Amino acid sequence: MLEQKIAEALLSIGAVSLRPDEPFTWTSGLKSPIYCDNRLTLSHPRIRDMIAEGFASVIRERFPDAQVIAGTATAGIPHAAWVAQKLDLPMIYVRDKAKGHGKQNLIEGELQPGSRTIVIEDLISTGGSSLKAAQAVNEAGGKALAVLAIFSYQFDKAVSAFQSNGIPLLTLSNYSALLDVAVRTGRIRTEDVESLQAWRKQPETYGK
Repeated sequence: MLEQKIAEALLSIGAVSLRPDEPFTWTSGLKSPIYCDNRLTLSHPRIRDMIAEGFASVIRERFPDAQVIAGTATAGIPHAAWVAQKLDLPMIYVRDKAKGHGKQNLIEGELQPGSRTIVIEDLISTGGSSLKAAQAVNEAGGKALAVLAIFSYQFDKAVSAFQSNGIPLLTLSNYSALLDVAVRTGRIRTEDVESLQAWRKQPETYGK
């Protein structure tokens, strides 16, 4: 399955690291057994093409009427460019905040009114920034059909946020697939799985 192939690829280049015995500390202060840096995929042509083709396949199958590919700044931009190239579609990107000079654009590129748009993101945690990008597309006159991401931690908070906003979320891989691959390839112990699954359900209490 693609989600397992993507998970294996991310693990193989260190884009995702699992440390159940020595948790990472995120910028927010949250303790986490996983750290994800999908920017590393940019340096691996085979893997970045696998990701781009995965996105393109989902769009061809699920959203054949898509007219524009939008990347989130900054990590989603290169992936959106490769997908747009594969599909021969226009591309735009969405800033995390409006530019402080000139036209003070939040969206860069040409977005025609009513353009059916797919938003490309690298990682979904709570989903807040991705939903903000999709809403920016809508507010600019476009129509955000869905958010597509490389990987999701599968937090319940993110699932609920997308559902409540009525925007579909599809990811090429996810935390559950990652754990399956990590156990199968000996990167984590079988006895670690329970605590790793507990983190996904209640990340705020992990390590306390």
